[in-house]
Amino acid sequence: MIGMVNRRGSAATTAFFLMFTSFAAFAQPPSLSGEALEAMLAEPIPYMPEVLGPFSHEISSDDPEVQAFFDQGFQLMYAFGKYEAIRSFREAQKLDPECAICYWGEAWSWGSYLNVPMSAAEAPYAYAAISKALELRDNASLREQAYIDALSARYVADYDFANRRVQDEAWVDAARELAEQYPDDLDAVTLYADALFLLEERRGYRDIDDPNVRRIHSVLESVLERDIRHPGACHLYIHATESTVQPELAEPCAEYIGDSIPGASHINHMPSHTWNEVGRWGDSVRANIQAWHSDLKAASRQGVAIYPPHNLHMLFFAAAFDGQGAMAIQASKDYTKLMGDNSFELLILVRFGRFDEILEITERSASDYAAGVWDFAHGYARAKLGEADFARAHLQRLREMAETTDAMIRFDRASLLLNVLAEILAGEIQWSQGNVRAAISAFERAVEHEDELGYDEPEPLPFAARHWLGAALLEAGRNADAERVYRDEIADHPHNGWSLFGLREALAAQGETDPAVDEDFEKSWARSDVWITGSRF
Repeated sequence: MIGMVNRRGSAATTAFFLMFTSFAAFAQPPSLSGEALEAMLAEPIPYMPEVLGPFSHEISSDDPEVQAFFDQGFQLMYAFGKYEAIRSFREAQKLDPECAICYWGEAWSWGSYLNVPMSAAEAPYAYAAISKALELRDNASLREQAYIDALSARYVADYDFANRRVQDEAWVDAARELAEQYPDDLDAVTLYADALFLLEERRGYRDIDDPNVRRIHSVLESVLERDIRHPGACHLYIHATESTVQPELAEPCAEYIGDSIPGASHINHMPSHTWNEVGRWGDSVRANIQAWHSDLKAASRQGVAIYPPHNLHMLFFAAAFDGQGAMAIQASKDYTKLMGDNSFELLILVRFGRFDEILEITERSASDYAAGVWDFAHGYARAKLGEADFARAHLQRLREMAETTDAMIRFDRASLLLNVLAEILAGEIQWSQGNVRAAISAFERAVEHEDELGYDEPEPLPFAARHWLGAALLEAGRNADAERVYRDEIADHPHNGWSLFGLREALAAQGETDPAVDEDFEKSWARSDVWITGSRF
């Protein structure tokens, strides 16, 4: 069992889960401000040894408790557990108010990182913390003084969010000097790479030959060559490689990172960014189950919840491509409960042919995209149940929504996603009426729309339009064309059983077999709990 959200526990944990319920699907985690920020800072955080891994960054304090809380803060910041890291560094400060590097740790944690920029509300806290570190600088070791001096270039009294790149560039220069001064300090080198990410667009890592991308890769590779288990460097390296043509570069370190900070859910989940790209779907499912369990353990302080909706999204996405229907459906239901958005649940039910369960979801969302998904799923279910008139009514409303909405779903226009779904539904309606040629044309348009989608992790749809197109081509006896479509789809989503099954069928229809395809299908579908006769239900 995946488990359900336990809303008991600390005020900070409860606030964290509730914070996400006000955000639509695909939203980046928000920054706190005002009373919520002050409430978070006021709540002490315990030392949580069951959450932590072996990583340690030795500091000059002689107090082992100070070292323990400092390491906890460092590990949690490597895990993007920003606010938990800040609170951990503050506990170290309480134990040793003269610990300059402990204030450095807090200041570092307030800053921008590749997922979320520092907000205007957070900037004064960062400036105060680095100012305190500078005040206590003489108490620090020479290396710690260099850390403090470098970070002091990052923060100013009058922070301008719109002009933050000026501070980001100053931090890159200072971090580079720190790394050059201490080349054997793997954390100093990792901090330099972390700074470099701030100068790139969040989805700017696709061209592996781009000089800026190569620079990030080379810096991180210099760390991983010396310590393949370094949690900070591996975390960043996965992000730096996942959208390139060589995501497998991160496989060696991804083997270890999930357990490197065992109670930090985002670290548990990180291997799945690589596993999804290389087609290790079962491994991705396991990574995100571990992450979701850490999210749930946060209520009893045995885990740290970091991006719970993202962990669930990656879980049901990977499970869908792995053929694990029960896992995908349960995870999508947990997502609905957490976020108040049932669009993913509906898409997963379509993926696994649970048409009667679709019709049990009677509430149509008020938001454009979710309403369009509801019409897609209900129209699809009606078409499969032989109710073509109802299906066409849903299709008409879906097309109208696709034409009129100006909503964005993370990095893609909602209209583009809804057009993919509209053409899949249109094709399914035509197919149900015996017009396979018209169905193929609709599915081809769905593929064209889908190919316009930008990179995201995970993708917004837990299936591929080519699963429908390949199946229709087989139905029409266009077996060589079906083979081409399935091979193209496997190139996009390696080792997924839906396409491998279709490819086997296309080869068989041409009187051919391919032992490699057969073996790939058997291995890829070994964890599936569904019996399929085609690449779509």
